[in-house]
Amino acid sequence: MAMSGILNSEDIKKALDAFAVADSFDVKKFFEMVGLKSRSADDVKKVFTVLDADNSGFIEEEELKFVLKGFSKDGRDLTDKETTAFLRAADKDGDGKIGVEEFTTLVKE
Repeated sequence: MAMSGILNSEDIKKALDAFAVADSFDVKKFFEMVGLKSRSADDVKKVFTVLDADNSGFIEEEELKFVLKGFSKDGRDLTDKETTAFLRAADKDGDGKIGVEEFTTLVKE
């Protein structure tokens, strides 16, 4: 499933452009800009499924580096600093990965 089938392509482009510079990524602002925060829990789960590249049921740290590419093939890789900040913001149980509930909580906060 392509992200553009869930979210507006223009919103995705604007959000990617806003965080094009390394170390500028703000996960909460990004999800708000792409319109995910205002979407249904079902749509949030669909986005999670797209970002869970290995279909493990979790978004692991390695997958977080490429999260912007999940929104568009033109998205940049996150820096190590951004990846760590994203993981810290979402990983509430401290297991080193993000489950669908943790992802939904992060998006909706």
